[in-house]
Amino acid sequence: MKLPSPLLALLPSLSPPPSSRRLFLIRHGEVVPPGGVHGPLYGDLDVPLSPFGEAEAILAATALEDVPLAVVVSSPLRRAVFGAAAIRRNRAPAGPETHPGFRELCRGAWRGLTKEQIGADAFGRFNACEEAATPEGGESIAAVSARVLAAAADVLPSVPLGGSGAVVSHLWVTRSLLAAASDRPVAELAGMSVPTASVSCVEYEYEGGEVVGQRVLFQGYKPGERSSQDVGN
Repeated sequence: MKLPSPLLALLPSLSPPPSSRRLFLIRHGEVVPPGGVHGPLYGDLDVPLSPFGEAEAILAATALEDVPLAVVVSSPLRRAVFGAAAIRRNRAPAGPETHPGFRELCRGAWRGLTKEQIGADAFGRFNACEEAATPEGGESIAAVSARVLAAAADVLPSVPLGGSGAVVSHLWVTRSLLAAASDRPVAELAGMSVPTASVSCVEYEYEGGEVVGQRVLFQGYKPGERSSQDVGN
């Protein structure tokens, strides 16, 4: 007999209230970083999942298999597409399969560099949301947050009221959505823990077609016991 996923115990009910919509937020699994060694930042580079990362993503999909999902959308980067495909298996969700607004934070000139190569001062100022510390060709934290929230506003109407959808994406994307739902300033995003292949959930309350409230139901639930080595994002 199949046991229910422990994830279900984190929800007040299997389906949201009839005036609400839920988004399950899934971060991709562990990647193969630039050069094959963990440490360099990769950001929006289209790096592949490691074998362990693929296994992580499948575990996350399995944890969600009892949750009705009307929409499953991902970042267009292949590490997120893999996880979304695993969730879509045996489902027929509506809507677009990918949304460019859910891409990872662009690191610009910092792509492929380690935090040590960037320097503690520059990295710290970036994480504190100093616009002047944004690397050449890259995005600030405020910019990625605004982009992600706009993408979520595009996707949410395709989820029926009283229903749920899933967004498979990245560290900074998930941080942005969780921070907005918990009314945390963007300057705190860098300190938010979102493990690879973890699942979080945000519930949006509607009135007259507008969002009038949102809350984080749970954050960072990770099936499985082994931790990822992915530290370069």
